[in-house]
Order: sequence, then structure tokens, then C-alpha cells
Amino acid sequence: MGEVPAHVAESAGWIRGVVAQLHRRLRQVDNAGILTPSQSAVLNRLHREGPATQGELAAAEHVRQQSMAATLGVLDELGYLARTPDPADRRRVVLSLSPAGTDTVRGIQQHRDEWLAQALVDELTPAELETVTRALPLLQRVAQH
Repeated sequence: MGEVPAHVAESAGWIRGVVAQLHRRLRQVDNAGILTPSQSAVLNRLHREGPATQGELAAAEHVRQQSMAATLGVLDELGYLARTPDPADRRRVVLSLSPAGTDTVRGIQQHRDEWLAQALVDELTPAELETVTRALPLLQRVAQH
């Protein structure tokens, strides 16, 4: 790996900070405060990656099984989870999103998209918005590096 010019390293730090700040802000735009960040993370993971066991979810979220059990208990009470026996090991349960869970995830995503769209319109001029839009494929390419 070659040497990175100082101005590029500075830009990298700025991008990292801005992306982290935007990520935190989007996480605050939630489902009217009903879900905790942990609960939201589990719903999003099940939505993105599909069915999983409690142990798999605990490992993926870097929490203890007991903590995951508590999170799943609340999501189950809210009607957001479906449980089915694992076909490979009938003693285990595979968790997936129920229709209500899927609707909730989609609703949160839509709410966040609406918030971000409004922020873009409120904070940027049309020319600035065009600049951001043109930069998106470049940032995506960097993210896939």
C-alpha cells in the first residue's frame, strides 16, 4: 500500500466522522421511541439476512445469549417475530420476521428516508444537492473496496 497524501488522510477522517454522525442521527429517527437500538438492530438484521437462531443473533450482535433472549422476548410480545422449529435440529428454534415485523422495519426505513430527504431539501441548495447526488456512486465504490 502506497503512502497516502495528508490531505487525503484528512478527507478520510472527515468522511468517517460525517458518516458516523449521519448514522447516529438516522438511528434517532425511529419508530416513535417504541424500539430500543438493540431491538431495532435485531429486526434490521433479520430483515437483511433472513431467519436465524437466538445464538446466531447473539453472536452477530456481540451480546450474551441472555441479553438476546430479553430482546427477543420484547420483540415477540410486540408480535414482530415468527418462530419455527429448525429443520436440521428440532430442538432449536429459527426466528424470522412476522408480517408485523416486516411492516415495522419498512416503516422505520421509510420514516428515516423521509427525514433524510427533508433534511437534504432544507439544508442544501439545488446545486449542492446535485453535487451530493453525483458523489453517491463514488462513495459507494469506496465502500465496496
